[in-house]
Amino acid sequence: MNLRQVFVSVLLFGVAGLLLFMYLQAWIEGQHTESGKKLQQETINQDFSLEPRGMPRKAAWRRSAPVGFSSREMAVSSSRHWQGRADPFSVVAASSGSRLPEQQKTSESPLSWFRGVYLPPALHPLNKTFIKGDEWQDIDSIQEKRRAFLQDFCKTYNSRKKLQTHLVHLVSRIYVEDRHKVLYCEVPKAGCSNWKRVLMVLSGLAASANNISHDDVHYGKHLRKLDSYDLKGIYTRLNTYTKFIFVRDPMERLVSAFRDKFEHPNSYYHPVFGKAIIKKYRHNADEEALKTGSGVKFKEFIQYLLDSHRPVGMDIHWEQVSKLCYPCLINYDFIGRFETLEEDANYFLQLVGAPAHLKFPKFKDRHSSDERTSAEVVRQYLKELSKEERQLTYDFYHLDYLMFNYTSPLV
Repeated sequence: MNLRQVFVSVLLFGVAGLLLFMYLQAWIEGQHTESGKKLQQETINQDFSLEPRGMPRKAAWRRSAPVGFSSREMAVSSSRHWQGRADPFSVVAASSGSRLPEQQKTSESPLSWFRGVYLPPALHPLNKTFIKGDEWQDIDSIQEKRRAFLQDFCKTYNSRKKLQTHLVHLVSRIYVEDRHKVLYCEVPKAGCSNWKRVLMVLSGLAASANNISHDDVHYGKHLRKLDSYDLKGIYTRLNTYTKFIFVRDPMERLVSAFRDKFEHPNSYYHPVFGKAIIKKYRHNADEEALKTGSGVKFKEFIQYLLDSHRPVGMDIHWEQVSKLCYPCLINYDFIGRFETLEEDANYFLQLVGAPAHLKFPKFKDRHSSDERTSAEVVRQYLKELSKEERQLTYDFYHLDYLMFNYTSPLV
């Protein structure tokens, strides 16, 4: 083959390669466009950051309570706690309500539901048809202040960031009880086991909450979650059912989770989380600890929690409430607190017309002989941490402190 033939062959090969490249590029772009259209139909895109317009970052954390708040209820953290670390608001969406028009078309996508909505709608009054007498007046007053506070928070803060969250993910922690038309967003370590027992009684699955075992509550799969329904079913229930959530002081909830999962024998958390934590954060760990994952120290657990490159993922027992229940995207009608669990729970049961005999259980679900995790217990655990670790842990839950008006800890 002479030089001319070689040149022609190379030229033809090059032209063929160029044509192939152009074809593949056009095909990929077409696929990308089609995927984008599908994603738009399935995804909620909400533009928000939780930073007041025109307000410096530090000033953004300083605010006063709505009129009528007592010193006990007013406890939003001050600017001195924020030190410019990673923005905790970047993954949480604010804004949009859970009320849909009566003639909502089932063919509409989640995107159309939220389109053009940037602030939560006005608070809908609670249906108090079943409330008799005035014994609940004080609790009702506190409840209205909590609802107003959360809505005010979600209105005050907006965002410059984009959130893409599937609707089914937004409602994946919400349990459904159709008889009394209630939706409960599960927050672990805030009374969730007993709330599931109550939901089973309300739905007719059990006669008494006292006779339901821990395994039946958590592994029996007797209760349905909202994400198991079709789009119409999700919309209808979000629009018409009473939605409630129970929260807890973030540090108390964190310490309670650690004590439950790592200070007692556990066939899941020790081998899955414990082994990974000890391997990465304990120098000169012995063979037994590496093998079993037992004996994780609180300081090691916090190192794992704060690590952006965790050796094992997050868990719902210490995940932020803002990521579990999306309180600024889903308008919760009732906000209970673990600190006033019995009063709040029994008032809620009255609101939804529960049977008169049904009261919220008082018993501790597991490890009943252990002292409950209180503020004093939390202080003892926090002593194991450096001042910087305490600050970073607080920052991790900063949004939960703000949303639910909890007193910021002295770190």
